[in-house]
Amino acid sequence: MKKVEAIFRNEKLGAVKEALKSIGVAGVTVTEVRGHGKQKGITEVYRGRSYSVDLITKIKVEVIAEDKDVKKITDTIVDAARTGSIGDGKIFVSGVEDIIRIRTGESGDKAI
Repeated sequence: MKKVEAIFRNEKLGAVKEALKSIGVAGVTVTEVRGHGKQKGITEVYRGRSYSVDLITKIKVEVIAEDKDVKKITDTIVDAARTGSIGDGKIFVSGVEDIIRIRTGESGDKAI
């Protein structure tokens, strides 16, 4: 089992959710996060004054999946979230040792 974590632009959440739903992903966790990458934030102008924003608000979507589904999920997220501009985001894939469904006590792939 793998955990797929995708961090991307806020305005792409709807497209990513619909794309994941269309390929049969049943469960996702969505979190609003703040951070920066190589660009180290952005400079904005408000009422004629320039100021620096070093922590940019993004969306993080987490999906737990079987190993065989990870490529399809990551490709789907990339297609839905890509704008081609700096700041599109990143996807992280890591191993999951076990999952336990609290309601039934099921574990492993059955608990996904």
